[in-house]
Amino acid sequence: MFLLFLTSGLFLGWSLGANDAANIFGSAVGSKMIKFSVAVFVASIFVILGSFIQGSGASNTLGELGSVNAIGGAFTVALCAGLTVFWMTKLQLPVSSSQGIIGAIIGWNFYSGNPTDMNVLGKIVGAWIAGPILGAVFAILIYLLLKYTLHKSKIHLLKLDAYLKYGLLVVGAFGAYSLGANNVANVVGVFIPSVPEIELNFGVFILDGKQLLFLIGGISIAAGIITYSKKVMMTVGNNLMKLSAESALVIVLAHSLVLFIFSSTTLSNLLQSVGLPAIPLVPVSSSQAVVGAIMGIGLLKGGRNIKFSILGKITLGWIATPILAGIITFVSLFFMSNVFKLVVVQDESLVVSQKINAIISSPKISASAASVNLYQPLLFTIIGLLLVLIVVLIVVLTRKTSKAKEEESTDILLKYESQEKLLQTELQKVTNENAKLEKEIEFKRKEQMGIAISIIQKNQFLEKLKAKIDKIILKPEVNTEELTQLKKLIIDNLSIDKEREKFNIFINELNTDFYLRLANRYPGLSENEQRLTALIRLNLSSKEIASILNISTKSVEVNRHRLRKKMHLKREENLTELINKL
Repeated sequence: MFLLFLTSGLFLGWSLGANDAANIFGSAVGSKMIKFSVAVFVASIFVILGSFIQGSGASNTLGELGSVNAIGGAFTVALCAGLTVFWMTKLQLPVSSSQGIIGAIIGWNFYSGNPTDMNVLGKIVGAWIAGPILGAVFAILIYLLLKYTLHKSKIHLLKLDAYLKYGLLVVGAFGAYSLGANNVANVVGVFIPSVPEIELNFGVFILDGKQLLFLIGGISIAAGIITYSKKVMMTVGNNLMKLSAESALVIVLAHSLVLFIFSSTTLSNLLQSVGLPAIPLVPVSSSQAVVGAIMGIGLLKGGRNIKFSILGKITLGWIATPILAGIITFVSLFFMSNVFKLVVVQDESLVVSQKINAIISSPKISASAASVNLYQPLLFTIIGLLLVLIVVLIVVLTRKTSKAKEEESTDILLKYESQEKLLQTELQKVTNENAKLEKEIEFKRKEQMGIAISIIQKNQFLEKLKAKIDKIILKPEVNTEELTQLKKLIIDNLSIDKEREKFNIFINELNTDFYLRLANRYPGLSENEQRLTALIRLNLSSKEIASILNISTKSVEVNRHRLRKKMHLKREENLTELINKL
């Protein structure tokens, strides 16, 4: 039954972890010096250690403020405080669970009629006021000391970055320890009067009911850190003030010192031993401490980077949280008592007499029931956990290996596909260029053929004209001198022609590569023989070639025969086909 009612306190612990973890690592995560996953791991481990080792000091102060003597009342108080803090967290206001639990306890005092110890309340409120002031003072002193040390040491920037990162981890661990030590009282403090008197013997050590309660409370805080702290971390780390790595280190350390001072029984006793007043061991608002530290850094830098609008929202949350928690608790206690018939308040004298009677009536049974030997179960549990851990590690390593192989195969496939696409692109580019060249060659070929046909037709016309003039000259009545001059002009025109020159230029340009291949294979060919092969490549007849070269058809045939001999062609081999293959 106790564990069932304890769930409300665990919910409060979860809310505390979700909200107050930002005060430990929010600055470091906001400045991107530490990953969120690393911050969560370190904070979870050390908050549990702080809760278990040093969580009793502030819990005693809460008991003095108001001892909730009924388990139903403790359940309601913790639940209302947790709901209030959770609602404030949803609004992304970094409030503290200490404000929620103090307001809820005062609400229980009003409902039960128990007086609220104003001296204790004054200590708590005074600590709330002193918390941000001390945070600011510590932050300024530590910041100046850090700047002086860095200036004197002249550390390289790369080394400084690494040192600051490890420094943030160390002070973050200290901050998590202090948070657990100071604020676990907010989680389970109201359940201490109702905790069962039980001892768990683990062989190596023994835990009593209170120690188990603090351990469970620390675990609930760690659960809140793991599951729901990221949003508020980013609010504190980024929204209130832009932070450097040095500022983040200073803020976390200053805030941690404030929490540690107000939860350290050893430090308080040490001051008393030297005649100084004892430090009040009270749950301090970690949000107030961290905001005070940020304000101290901001004021030291001139206050230009502080966002006062967000600071105003946070201040509003500080004031509203205890008031709202007290009202909700008062109403909820009335509802729990009258609707669910839950005992939320007990008469103190009746509780004491019941315990005395139980001890007198069955002291042996009570003594034996109070101790549980868990040595063997713990040993078996550890062995089982180790086996499970080994299996999990094997599975994780196997999956990582398989994933690495898959990623390697994927990378190879992507690389192959990329190369294939590149080759296809290059191939397409070459294909397009070849098509373009083929079009240009075809265009020039047609242009050459047009010129060749024009030359042939012109020469044929001039030949016919020359033949007619020859006939006219044979007639006696014709002026032979003028006709002879005309014939000479025609002959000159047949020999010297601009179109023929242009045609020869086109032939040379188009067949540059062809001439190179021809010269490599048949190096003994003359320039005229090379030009003849180019004309044969155009599929021109011997008569057409003769017209273009202004020679007789018989001369063309003789030149073709000589060309075949130089190219070592057999009788059955076709000269035109061989030239086209080149």
